[in-house]
Amino acid sequence: MGRLFGTDGVRGVANADLTAEMALGLSVAAAHVLAEAGTFEGHRPRAVVGRDPRASGEFLEAAVVAGLASAGVDVLRVGVLPTPAVAYLTGELGADLGVMLSASHNAMPDNGVKFFARGGHKLADELEDRIESVYEEHRTGAPWDRPTGSGVGRVRDYDEGSDRYVAHLLSVLPNRLDGLKVVLDEAHGAAAQVSPEAFQQAGAEVITIGAEPDGLNINDGCGSTHLDKIKAAVVEHGADLGIAHDGDADRCLAVDHTGAEVDGDQILAVLALAMRERSVLRSDTVVATVMSNLGFKLAMEREGIRLVQTAVGDRYVLEEMKQHGFALGGEQSGHVIILDHATTGDGTLTGLLLAARVAQSGRTLADLAAVMERLPQVLINVPDVDRTRVRTSAELSAAVSDAERELGETGRVLLRPSGTEPLVRVMVEAADIEQARSVAGRLADAVKSALG
Repeated sequence: MGRLFGTDGVRGVANADLTAEMALGLSVAAAHVLAEAGTFEGHRPRAVVGRDPRASGEFLEAAVVAGLASAGVDVLRVGVLPTPAVAYLTGELGADLGVMLSASHNAMPDNGVKFFARGGHKLADELEDRIESVYEEHRTGAPWDRPTGSGVGRVRDYDEGSDRYVAHLLSVLPNRLDGLKVVLDEAHGAAAQVSPEAFQQAGAEVITIGAEPDGLNINDGCGSTHLDKIKAAVVEHGADLGIAHDGDADRCLAVDHTGAEVDGDQILAVLALAMRERSVLRSDTVVATVMSNLGFKLAMEREGIRLVQTAVGDRYVLEEMKQHGFALGGEQSGHVIILDHATTGDGTLTGLLLAARVAQSGRTLADLAAVMERLPQVLINVPDVDRTRVRTSAELSAAVSDAERELGETGRVLLRPSGTEPLVRVMVEAADIEQARSVAGRLADAVKSALG
């Protein structure tokens, strides 16, 4: 069996790959593994369980709750809330475990199970491995040690979760949003209620789209993966900016008053300068991945902010931040982590802080985002090659050196072997899009020749 846990929990097509039986079994396994690790020692264990609005989340939630309660864990069921809200409530309520049912920006048929440890932090890899091992052992027949009588877990709805999360978001804001008109695209997802509520309480005039989840329409032609609707709405309503979430609202992208996209790199740049101005950007450092646009790196250098780059994936950004105590990090996709106030990416918090910067500065988002110039970026996937030889091929190394000499200081080359497929990703940035395409095409040919 391949590893169930990916970089963001267990994910697959609901009721095909991810079944009720699997969700129940993983939940029981998680409870037993955490008990073995001493997490529950000296007290009755408690878990927070939330979900996004997908139809499949209804039966998967029932399975997770049943599994936890059957293993002796009391459950607080918080209902439909963003992933970062479940992480926050796990920490705030002193729970031993948090569970979120969501497939984030994926299409509606998918779903996922994501576990949070005490404090709302991602489970350590070794705990995920142990949960998977215990799950597989019992799936094939080994009986569980089951509590009875008063030892079984109790289940209750925790309806205060939404209000408590919104209050947390508002407490973080450095200033109000009075006078701003904001369009919010909620992707028919988990933030459809809490995000508009937070922006309105902060003083903004709010126009919502994609805020009518019916269980089937999540991420369907809307949200952070489909920006055409919010771009049009911002211009139509004469709004100051737009904020687009994904299905579980752990990320956001933005749109300025002209309808132009403001991506995760630009959001990071704006927030980095705002946080440094408020003396909360620890070590004057921001963390991003190697896929961040070169324009972001050049802007941070010019502004005197140190950039630390990690491998691709928000988990690596978060690990670097936690290890060194950095306050801000994120990805081009809009997954931004503000570690003083969240243990994971939080799209609503990010959007609020971006809007707060617009309100406080009196400048347009377009003007603020212009601190960095996005260099044209071309990405080509080269399939059916030996990705293991990317760093050892002399032929490929020579081709990369030639490309880097041609691009000079105004461009960048990145060859990245896929972690799961026999392909290599070729990324080229240059001041001119035609040059980027030309260099990327030649490098893709070199990859085929050297590794094919």
